[in-house]
Amino acid sequence: MEDFEQMLNESSGEIIEISTSQPDSEMPEWRSDLPEVIPVMPLRGVVLFPGTVAPLTVERPASQQLLEELLPTGRLLGLSTQHDSEVDVPGADQIHKIGVLGNVLRMMKQDDGNTLVLIQVVERIKLKKFESSEPYLRAQFEILENKFPKDGDVWQATLRNLRESAQKFIETNPNIPDEATQALNGIDSPSILTDFLATNLSLDLPQKQSLLEETRVAERAETVQQILNNQLHIAELQQKLRDDVEDEFSDAQRRAYLREQLRAIQRELGEGDGADEQSEDLRERLEAANLPGDVMEAAERELKRLDIIPAASPEHSVIVSYLETVAELPWSKLSDDNEDLKRAQEILDRDHYGLEKVKQRLIEYLAVRKLNPDGRGPILCLLGPPGVGKTSLGRSIADALGREFARISVGGIRDEAEIRGHRRTYIGSMPGRLIQEIRRVGTRNPVIMLDEVDKIGNDFRGDPASALLEVLDPRQNHEFVDRYLDVPFDLSQVIFISTANTIHPVPAPLRDRMEVIELPGYTEEEKLEIAGRYLVKRQLKENGLKVKQCRWNKTALRKVIEDYTREAGVRNLEREIGSVCRSVAARVALDASVEIKITPDYVEEVLGPPKFARETKMRVSRPGVVNGLAYTTVGGEVLNIEALRYVGKGNIKLTGQIGNVMKESMQAAWSLVQNRAEELGIDHEDFGKYDVHVHVPAGAVPKDGPSAGAAMYTALASLFTGKRVDKDIAMTGEINLRGSVLPIGGLKEKAIGAVQAGIKTVLIPELNAKDVPDIPESAKKKLTIIPVSTVDEVLETVLKKR
Repeated sequence: MEDFEQMLNESSGEIIEISTSQPDSEMPEWRSDLPEVIPVMPLRGVVLFPGTVAPLTVERPASQQLLEELLPTGRLLGLSTQHDSEVDVPGADQIHKIGVLGNVLRMMKQDDGNTLVLIQVVERIKLKKFESSEPYLRAQFEILENKFPKDGDVWQATLRNLRESAQKFIETNPNIPDEATQALNGIDSPSILTDFLATNLSLDLPQKQSLLEETRVAERAETVQQILNNQLHIAELQQKLRDDVEDEFSDAQRRAYLREQLRAIQRELGEGDGADEQSEDLRERLEAANLPGDVMEAAERELKRLDIIPAASPEHSVIVSYLETVAELPWSKLSDDNEDLKRAQEILDRDHYGLEKVKQRLIEYLAVRKLNPDGRGPILCLLGPPGVGKTSLGRSIADALGREFARISVGGIRDEAEIRGHRRTYIGSMPGRLIQEIRRVGTRNPVIMLDEVDKIGNDFRGDPASALLEVLDPRQNHEFVDRYLDVPFDLSQVIFISTANTIHPVPAPLRDRMEVIELPGYTEEEKLEIAGRYLVKRQLKENGLKVKQCRWNKTALRKVIEDYTREAGVRNLEREIGSVCRSVAARVALDASVEIKITPDYVEEVLGPPKFARETKMRVSRPGVVNGLAYTTVGGEVLNIEALRYVGKGNIKLTGQIGNVMKESMQAAWSLVQNRAEELGIDHEDFGKYDVHVHVPAGAVPKDGPSAGAAMYTALASLFTGKRVDKDIAMTGEINLRGSVLPIGGLKEKAIGAVQAGIKTVLIPELNAKDVPDIPESAKKKLTIIPVSTVDEVLETVLKKR
């Protein structure tokens, strides 16, 4: 810039008079001696107007040569803007035919090879015929005369309005220097006034070129007036924004003010920044989501806040995340239910072996939903030991209905915000797991499985189990309010299925909202069928084996079941089968032709010595030893209750991690034996001469419950009478002080456990005889089930002579 100012001060060229300074001015002398052909310099990205002095930087070699050859003989040249500024060497057809006539005032060479030139723009010209294009353009031309309107009041008013608007624009815009006012006041000619304004207004190239080509001064003045009015309006808006924030403000407020200025300008120009586009995109997505009326009102409020909050503010990202969540939730999208019950039965049979009673209940549940789609059905709770197929049953229900499936593991959660969501009071807040899963699956009526509801915790952060009460209540969940959303969401179309290993830890109010469907453990025969139909095939596939490379027979599967697993389900069974398959895969990887037949010996070779010995090998028939039955989280188990006596003072001791309830059962059995000593043939003095120790093996495993009362009474009676109990007999039942045998729970699981342990006879409370049909037929065939109502019947059945 300093070089240009120096050139202007030291210009050696003669400034010539512009003929258009007045409408009726005489033609200057230099017009009489014009050349017929002049050199033409293309301009890139700029349009020049008569009446101005323009400094130019000349970089192109052809233009530099033009100036070097021009100055020794003359100073006039044509200047025309090229159509495409990217073209480096434009031809005659690549520049505008209307340009200007320039008078070179001074030229200066720079060290970087560029040329600085100062040019006085004097007239509009039209390039007529190009004489040459090498080494630079040369063309014939004619000067375009300005066409003035008749002088009158209207024309004078137009000029005065134009000058006043320009003056006001200069005053409103602080970026325009004060010298502009002096220059404006020094212009008398209407044509020069319009060209001066066209030069200094912010216009794009097509607009400037259009003004240059307009020779009618009145039309040119009208166009400039319109452009000036638009820019004056923007300048006034800027001034208004400045006036509104004249008070002191922080740096953050200053940045917000500048952004608001930019938005105001963009709104006036019909343009938008990224934030506006984001806001508009969110609005379109919200409208497409078909939100309920109250939800849309809440979203509109957040959109309005989003428009006024700066993008750099943390609150901006919180609002955007919230609106994206609302827009992506399936407020009105429902999956179409498949109501074919035969297909549902086929899917359940395909995915699960046995469990006929459970399948029947599920089919009934689906049938009711088919007949009454709008009905509020019960919340199902699948109760059973680990590995019996509770979670996969939920997937099968979703598959049968044609609905999406989502699983939420609630075991171990302690924060109710996992269910109800986090409030939007901090960055990183999010909806609860329910809303997240519904957002993920994309429908309002999925099948949602709440896994492990018996393992929900609670602490100072709240009680998640209580939070589930609203979710699982069909009469309340149609207006479930997640704290993050803060608007109601309808959960009434969701099918909730929960799972649990035991029902006792589940709070009573939550249990009251669920219909419990019990899944018993599998018998050995059922495990054998499941392993052959499902587990072996799945493990072969997962380990990349073909059937012929790893052939299993039933004896090998039975050995895995009997000697390496002790569970109600089949999870560990599949794990052990997978271990054997991996050993085969290692051999096949070395030799693809290997084909191995899995035998019991091969199983023991891979899995090592048996992990579990059959109870038949450990059981003995001797006084004081009785087999009880227990129901644990992994199914039915046989309890070996052992009692012995030794010289003492009549004390009784219990060991084996026995819980309080089982201790009380032991005390009741001890009192009952002493009360019936005469009937049993026991000397009363023996109770004072001996101490009694009762032990339940597997001391590392906690045990509790009242159902071992009958077995403990029998063990004490056997100990003091000296009569043995057959080792193949087991019993279950609670007792009272009157000697009655009371009903217990888990009979089905206990019976299955007895079969797996090799028990042949089971004594059960007579009041549990109604539950015998629930025991699998395969188990009933191997057991002799004897109902008893009193402890006398128990002893009469099981005690042998010495």
